[in-house]
Amino acid sequence: MLHLSRFAPLSQRYDGFILDLWGVIHDGVTPYPGAVDCLTRLRDAGKRTVLLSNAPRRSASLQESMRAMGIDDGLYSDILSSGEAVFRALKDPLDQWWAELGTRVFHLGPDRDRGVIDGLDLVRVASPDLADFVLNTGPDDERSHSDLDEFEEVLQDCATHRLPMVCANPDLEVIREGRRVLCAGALAVRYEELGGSVRSLGKPDPAIYQPVLELLGVVPERVLAVGDALRTDIAGAQGVAIDSCWVLGGIHAAELRGDPALADAAVREAGLAPVACVPGFQW
Repeated sequence: MLHLSRFAPLSQRYDGFILDLWGVIHDGVTPYPGAVDCLTRLRDAGKRTVLLSNAPRRSASLQESMRAMGIDDGLYSDILSSGEAVFRALKDPLDQWWAELGTRVFHLGPDRDRGVIDGLDLVRVASPDLADFVLNTGPDDERSHSDLDEFEEVLQDCATHRLPMVCANPDLEVIREGRRVLCAGALAVRYEELGGSVRSLGKPDPAIYQPVLELLGVVPERVLAVGDALRTDIAGAQGVAIDSCWVLGGIHAAELRGDPALADAAVREAGLAPVACVPGFQW
């Protein structure tokens, strides 16, 4: 793994880039220093970029949020979110598991994520005992966003009624304005421990990369995936034989402490092989 101080040298080796959002482009509220400039330079160089996010919201919703941060639509080629992938799978089932979910859904997550099911032939119900399945978009606004134990009762309730779970964000946690907060993936892991059936759409699932490659229109050998999470971004890229660049300033920043030796040890322990790492997404 090459240790680079900036991203520019990598831009010359690839024609298409799969870019993570949280931890690379922004922290959920504010763009990271240099990220908008880096997007601008890639665009001006004629490079194709697709933003691939495990966010449990529709792609259009993410774009609206980014515009408010000063990240214009024209700075990237396209965008796909795990929430968008879930919406599509609920609308046009991918296989028998999805086809047999039913129409009554219990939503575990904040109201702002309801766009994942809005417009579909589904009925939202108030409790697990009334539902056919549970849609998990992450911690709701009634419980702590950092304490998994607060969700034990509702997860137990869903498990008691043997509800299949659709997880719209495979991430375990993200950094938001410098704070570590739980994501839907952490709730899904606990639900599986309780014996629940879970399907997630998003990184590192190989299925999420096919539509992204189609959006890019670039052969995989000339594509670089850029992300801050080893478990999703780097492992996902490696699973479909795409080169990756690890951004050290995101979810792993506290444990790595800027130490190159710790970064090397982390990728070895994870069995991963990104081609390079950078402190941040800066030109």
